[in-house]
Order: sequence, then C-alpha cells, then structure tokens
Amino acid sequence: MVEISITKALPEQLKKKPAPDAQLGFGKLLTDHMFLMDYQEGEGWKNPRIEPYHSLALDPAALVLHYGQEVFEGLKAYRWPNGEVYLFRPRMNYERMNRSAKRLCMPALNVEFALQATRQLIGLEKDWVPSAPGTSLYIRPNMIAVEAALGVQLSKKYLFYIILGPVGAYYPQGFNPVDIYVSEKYIRAARGGLGEAKTLANYAASLLAAEEAHERGYTQVLWLDAIERKYAEEVGTSNIFFFSNNELITPPLHGTILPGVTRDSVMHLARSWELKVSERMIGLDEVISALESGKSLEIFASGTAAVISPVGKLAYRDKTYVVNNGKVGPLAQKLYDHIMGIQYGKIKDPYGWMERVA
Repeated sequence: MVEISITKALPEQLKKKPAPDAQLGFGKLLTDHMFLMDYQEGEGWKNPRIEPYHSLALDPAALVLHYGQEVFEGLKAYRWPNGEVYLFRPRMNYERMNRSAKRLCMPALNVEFALQATRQLIGLEKDWVPSAPGTSLYIRPNMIAVEAALGVQLSKKYLFYIILGPVGAYYPQGFNPVDIYVSEKYIRAARGGLGEAKTLANYAASLLAAEEAHERGYTQVLWLDAIERKYAEEVGTSNIFFFSNNELITPPLHGTILPGVTRDSVMHLARSWELKVSERMIGLDEVISALESGKSLEIFASGTAAVISPVGKLAYRDKTYVVNNGKVGPLAQKLYDHIMGIQYGKIKDPYGWMERVA
C-alpha cells in the first residue's frame, strides 16, 4: 500500500475532549485530524495524507458547488470493554461509496487503501473514541469535485477526505419510538434517478418535507414511490421494515433506495432466526389495513446512525395511527440488542462483521 504522510496537530491546535459522561449528541464534535487525498485525471489518486483538522480551500467555481458531484458515507468505530476499537462491516461502506461514485461519474477508490487510511486515522485519534454505553466514533468519508469551471461537465480533479467525531444517540429520545409523517406531496427519488446513491442531492431533496413534518410534530418522513405514491420506500434516510405474522417485509432495492449496511444486517439476522424475510413492495393500504384491524404489526427503520428506530405513530392523510401501542416491539428490541451487542463486543460475532482498528 502507498505510504500515508502524517502531520500531527501542535499542542495549541488540539481540541478539548469531552468528559466521559458528556452528552455528545450527533455531529456536534469533530476530532483533531483528518485524512485527505487528491485525484487528477491521467494520474489517479495521489498525495494521501493525515493533517490537523482544517477548513477546505475551494475555488468559487469548484464544480461540486454548481453541479453536485459529491458522494459520502457514514460508518462507526466502537470501543469494546477491553479498550480495543472495532469497525462494523466497513468494506460494505466503501464498496457502496464506489457504486455511488460511479453513478456520479466520479473515480473509484481502492477499498483496501481506503480502509488502511481509515484505520490509520482512527489509530491516531483513538483517544477520541468514547466508551460510555451507546456512544461511538462516527466516520464521514467524503468525495467532492474540485476543478474550477463553469458549464455542466465532469471534473478532472477530486478531493477525498475523512473526518471523525464522537457521537451519542442520533435521536434526542434515544432508542424510543418515533412518530413519522407520510409524505404524498413530495418525492425523494424516482427509478433511474439518484435514489440508490449516497449523494448530496438526495438529502437536499428531503429537507422541505422533513421540515414540514417537524412543524407538525413528527420526527421523520415516510417516503412513498414517485409514480403511484402508495408504496413505502424509506423513512428519512433510513431503510424501513414491517413485521407481521412472522414475516419481515422491506422494500426491494430497485434503484430508488439506499442499500443499507444495517438493512443487510437486519435481514441476515432475521433469516438466521428462521423468520420469513420478504423484499417486496408494500402499499400504505396494506399497512393501514393491518393497523385498523388490530393485527400485530411492528414498523421500524434501520441505519448506521440510529441502528434501529421503532415507529410509534404513523400519520397518513390527516389521520394518526398508533403502532404497537406506541411501544418498542419485541423484534425491534431483539435486533437492536443483538446488533449493538455485536458492535460493542458483548455478543459473539459469528459473521466476521467486526474489524479491529486499534
């Protein structure tokens, strides 16, 4: 592998680390160092380096600012009881980043080198990995087009960088049921679009609907399909699951939703527990019918940030439906406990999902 140069922060540049019992929130704190690497067409990736955390200098005409060539990822490092630090299925994140990059006509990363850079950066910042229950070190790899030019075109220059930050629970209420609002007015993605890529356009498209949901008192938006607007697709930026009659249902990967790492883990565990797992389209009429008939139904979302997010209320067409009596369902609880147990080294990992960093 290519050697990574390291410039350590000076003592006066170091930030104050949070106390062990501090309420970290999510995305509020960032560590002392970052990894960067440049791409030039015809030369490939070059100049891999770790430097003190700093602002980026971009030309006002940088193509990312005008035409949106950007992809990113999100993964976490966990401190185990013995003090060691582990990553959860990190190759899946960088493989997905390459698929996103391909969709945005951006250069691929060498996955093994990206993992090397991630490990080396975390090794330098290992004292930032929190140890309190439910906390972790969030890892944000990002790639942007930096060539200065106007006019819609592909950049010949890119910047890849990784930043880190200690985090607590994604939602302020922690692992408790959230209330979601079904959006029929707005769509997140259509087939053939960018829905399966982790890129800034997807998140920009979600902001207005999310803000309107928040104004109504709901935590997240349940997105429907773009054509008929009746099939469930995602909750916010998380994958959605429905569980009833021993069947776990989640929308299929047909180009409009993100292929989540946690989604894959949930399905893997459910099958190992001999549950029926179906990747199929599920209409809101089917969901509402189950809720109105009093059938046992769990709804929950999955994602790196919150792991498992149970749904307690569902608002659809000016009517609110209570899900599972507004409580965490037994399957959601079991999945949450099991995935978190593996991530924090408290449950045996028979799948080889955890990779030691430091």
